[in-house]
Amino acid sequence: VVPGETALAFYRAKNPTDKPVIGISTYNVVPFEAGQYFNKIQCFCFEEQRLNPQEEVDMPVFFYIDPEFAEDPKMAKVDLITLSYTFFEAKEGQKLPLPGYQ
Repeated sequence: VVPGETALAFYRAKNPTDKPVIGISTYNVVPFEAGQYFNKIQCFCFEEQRLNPQEEVDMPVFFYIDPEFAEDPKMAKVDLITLSYTFFEAKEGQKLPLPGYQ
C-alpha cells in the first residue's frame, strides 16, 4: 500500500458453531509505532456482526496509511505493517468499560 492511497482488504470469519453468534472486533497494528498512521475509513469493526450457524463471510476494511508515515524518520526501516483483528462474542446486556472511567 502506498502511503496516502486508499486500499481495501477483506478478513474472513467463520462461525463453526450450531448457533448464531453476534460479535465485535478489536484491531491491532504492528509495529505499534505505525498505528498512528493507520486510518480506517470504513470497517466491519465499527459495528457488531452477526454470523449464522456455519456461516463464513468476508468482511471489508477500507483504509489508508497517512502520507506523513513516509516522512517520519522513525518509520524509515518499516516496510511491513500488519493489521490483525480479534473477534469476541458480544454478551447481551454487557457493557464494555470505558478506559479511565469507573
